[in-house]
Amino acid sequence: MIDRNLELPNGQVLHIYDSGPAPRTVFWHHGTPNLGTPPPFQTPGIRWVSYDRPSYGTSTPVPGRTVGSAAELTKAVADALGINEFAVMGHSGGGSHAIACGALLQDRVIAVAAMASVAPFDAQGLDWFGGMADIGSLKAATAGRAAKEKHAATAEFNPEVFTAADYAALEGSQKWVNDVVGPAIDAGPEGLIDDDLAYVTPWGCDPNQITAPMLLIHGDDDRMVPATHSKWLKTRCATAELRLSPGDGHISVLDRAREALEWLSAC
Repeated sequence: MIDRNLELPNGQVLHIYDSGPAPRTVFWHHGTPNLGTPPPFQTPGIRWVSYDRPSYGTSTPVPGRTVGSAAELTKAVADALGINEFAVMGHSGGGSHAIACGALLQDRVIAVAAMASVAPFDAQGLDWFGGMADIGSLKAATAGRAAKEKHAATAEFNPEVFTAADYAALEGSQKWVNDVVGPAIDAGPEGLIDDDLAYVTPWGCDPNQITAPMLLIHGDDDRMVPATHSKWLKTRCATAELRLSPGDGHISVLDRAREALEWLSAC
């Protein structure tokens, strides 16, 4: 895996990760707060490409970025690496960014896999905060940057957002998550703040624009992003298939990542 800073034509710097040429390319979109280091469930025949979103790691900030901004950034990375078509995959807020790529890059994205994804904040008919164990961080973001920054300065992790299955996964099969969360937090709250502000403002695209096949996987016991978000996305996206994962929470649902990769490989 090669990771390096990539300077885009507009002067923006993104820290990218690239496993090198392979028959199929998958762009991985990381959650919040994470770095973009690709997860350990890569499979043969797949080229893994990802990047630290702006304000994470050495990726420079993009003031006012939206979830939809991921499409422009992903396209720029693909162009720099000479990649024409690719699939996109993400977890949690990363799933939202993958969905935005599918909506805005219809001529490039061949498939979308989103796990435990957040739906658009303006989703009609969805109780967006309903079922979340802790709404403090995202609720603060709805009041603007100053309120979000104030909240981030004193906020503490609420252990209720994870289930027993989540904690077991963090100690075992998904232990790698700790390695991408820790450095992202240690570097400061800017990436998290920018992400949360993006989640509660218009995405700049509509998921119903997606024409590629889409797979939604969501734990039915998710307390961080309830499964109602993926259920709403399923009703909005004509190409979407929804697979609920009984007994899984926000992290343990990643145990089904290889299933998502098999699906992507078959598209």
